[in-house]
Amino acid sequence: MRARLAIIILASLMVLVACSGSTHQFAYITTPFNNGISAYRLDTNTGSFSQVLGSPYQTGISPTAVVIHPSGKFAYVSNAGENTISLYKIGSTGALTEVMPRTNTDQQPAALMMDPGGAFLFAANSFSNTITVYSITASSGAIKLISTPSYPTSGFTPVRGTIAPSGKFLYVANSNSASISGFAVSSTGALTAVPNSPIPVGNGPNWIAIDNSNKFLYVANLEDGTVSGFTIDSGTGALAPMGGSPFGVANTSTAIVPVSSVVVDASGKYVYVTTLTTSSSVYGYTIDVTSGVPTAAITGSPFAAGGTAGFIVPDTTGKLLFVGNQTSNTISGYKITPATGVLTLISTTSTGTAPTAMVVIK
Repeated sequence: MRARLAIIILASLMVLVACSGSTHQFAYITTPFNNGISAYRLDTNTGSFSQVLGSPYQTGISPTAVVIHPSGKFAYVSNAGENTISLYKIGSTGALTEVMPRTNTDQQPAALMMDPGGAFLFAANSFSNTITVYSITASSGAIKLISTPSYPTSGFTPVRGTIAPSGKFLYVANSNSASISGFAVSSTGALTAVPNSPIPVGNGPNWIAIDNSNKFLYVANLEDGTVSGFTIDSGTGALAPMGGSPFGVANTSTAIVPVSSVVVDASGKYVYVTTLTTSSSVYGYTIDVTSGVPTAAITGSPFAAGGTAGFIVPDTTGKLLFVGNQTSNTISGYKITPATGVLTLISTTSTGTAPTAMVVIK
């Protein structure tokens, strides 16, 4: 199970985007094979990266996810190999300074989530099948465990999680039980299971994306090569399957092509899916704004990526998408054509070793 978990984590790690609108942004990328996190200055016009002086920075063992506080002052990294969370202060140049000691989690934290207000940090722990909740001190970024005991996911091996843009609901993908667990988030950070949770999805759910209107949720099912689609009840957070779900991506009559991640663009008009193959691709579809169903393929789809595309993340302006290629050790940068959703490759950046999580901030 541990060996399989390592593979799943490599392909499904937490990616978060915060803030909006800037010519220059900062990108932070985790690289578990050297226990590090790299900081880059990102040019919005060209998609090019320039490494921040002093980067890469040391993390704990096997970093799996990175999130940024809404203030832009603090970064948090989960370290699955030592069951801890690292806190970093972010300097004006984008440089990171770790604040010790690290905070303990349950076993093998795979995903980190933060509410939009930056009051709480949530860790999904793959080996413990739990979610731990921490309060955040706004002035220092320090975190304190407030969930005793931890919240059970009612599913096995949670590898990915996300919070709805509204901050009202949290969802985790349980890879080894083919399900999604949903929780309502209270003003104190407490979690309560939403109706019908956990809900079945395809085999090996590996990624979750929610559109900015809080209406639609999509799940990338690694082992089935499909995407499950749901509508979200705005009052309860309950999930209802879309008509025709799950949706096939690149499967043929003789082969299943695993899908690793999924993202909805900022406009809510397009959904993009990455495949986890030696010559990976990005598949793009238009979204029916009423039902949320992915419909016609975007012209030119699929778009070429590097080897073993493990994640996809937009920049803070919504104009760019970035794909982390884990066997190519690169980040592919694409420009989105707003009117059509067409992706144009504009940059390829070497990361030295496999990139597994990325966050972009203003």
